Amino acid sequence: MSRPAKIYVDLDALKANYKLAQTLAPNSSTIAVVKADAYGHGSVEISKALQSSVEMFAVSCLEEALTLRQAGIEKPILLLEGCFSADEIPIASEHNCQIVIHNQEQIEALENAAIHRPMPVWLKIDTGMHRLGFAPEALQRVYSQLQRCQQVSNIVLMSHFSHADDLASTSAQRQINMFEQCLDTIHTKDIPISLANSAAILARPNSHGDWNRAGIMLYGLSPFLEPQKYADKLQAVMSFESSIIAVRWINAGESVGYGDTWTAKRRSLIATIAVGYGDGYPRTAKSGTPVLVNHQRVCLVGRVSMDLISVDVTDLKEAKVGDHVELWGKNLSANEVAKWAGTIGYELVTRMPKRAQRLIKS
Repeated sequence: MSRPAKIYVDLDALKANYKLAQTLAPNSSTIAVVKADAYGHGSVEISKALQSSVEMFAVSCLEEALTLRQAGIEKPILLLEGCFSADEIPIASEHNCQIVIHNQEQIEALENAAIHRPMPVWLKIDTGMHRLGFAPEALQRVYSQLQRCQQVSNIVLMSHFSHADDLASTSAQRQINMFEQCLDTIHTKDIPISLANSAAILARPNSHGDWNRAGIMLYGLSPFLEPQKYADKLQAVMSFESSIIAVRWINAGESVGYGDTWTAKRRSLIATIAVGYGDGYPRTAKSGTPVLVNHQRVCLVGRVSMDLISVDVTDLKEAKVGDHVELWGKNLSANEVAKWAGTIGYELVTRMPKRAQRLIKS
C-alpha cells in the first residue's frame, strides 16, 4: 500500500516531443535541456530515454552534469550558465562538458585553466534579454580573445530570447536581427550558432540555427498562452494523479477547508482527495481550479492543505472512495492549472517534491 498521489512519466511521449522538435528543424541539431532535474521529470531517466537520439544535453550547472555522468550518460553536456569558479573548469573538461562563456571573468579563468585538451565554448551575446551575455559592441574583442585562447577548441555563438513565446511581439525578431548583425561584426559565416528555444523551434523557423535548445516542449507543455499548431501536437510527459479518499454531503451555508474560504450555495457532495502542497499541488490554486474525477471536470473548493484538497462532485453521476483523479497530465494541462494558481506550467512541474512516488511509463 502507498499514498495515492503519484507522478507518471511517459517516455514515449517524451520521445515523440523530441522527434517533433527535430522534424520542425531538420537542418539543426536539437539539444535536450534537462536542467532542474529535467523540469521535475527526473534528469537521469529522461536522459537515458533520449541518449540514443540526442547529440547533446544541457544543464544549468556542473553538479547537474555530474549527476548524469554518474548515471552513465556519455553524450556531451552543455553548462548553460558556464562555470561558477575557476576550479570547475578542469572538472568540466574531464567530464566532456562544454561551457557557456558570458562574462570576462570566465574568459580569464579559462585562459588560466590547466586542462588536458582544448574544450568547446559557447559565447553568449546579450541581444535583449539583459540577464547574461556580452554586449554586442564587445563581441569582436571577446571573440578574438577566445580564438587566441589555447584552452578553446571551437566556439559556438549563442543568445537567448526574452519574448519568443508572444507571437504578437516583435521583440524576438529584433533579437534575431541583432544576432545577425553580431555575425557580421566578426566577419564570418562559418561559426556555429544557437538561438532557438522551445517557442522559437515551434513558431520561429528563421531563428533555427546549427543547435536548437529544446526545453519545456520536450515535456509536453506549450510555451504559448494561446493555441499554436505545432505546440498543440505536444504530448504531456508528466501525469499527476491521485484518488478520492472520502466523500460527504454538506448543507448550503456550510464551508470546506481551512479558513472557511468556500461556502456551499446548495446541498453539495464534497470529495476529499489525497494530494496537497506537500505533494506538489500548488497552495495558491483558487476555488474553481479544474480537477478531473473519472475523466470528468469538477472544481476545487476551499484551500489547498499540505496533504488534502476538496472538490465539489455534486453534479457527477456518482463519486466514491477510490475513484481516479487527474490533477494535470494528458487530459488537463498543467498550464491551465497554473493559471488558476497564479503561476506557469514550468513552475508546477519543476518544483515537485519527492513525496509523490514517480513511476516510469515506456
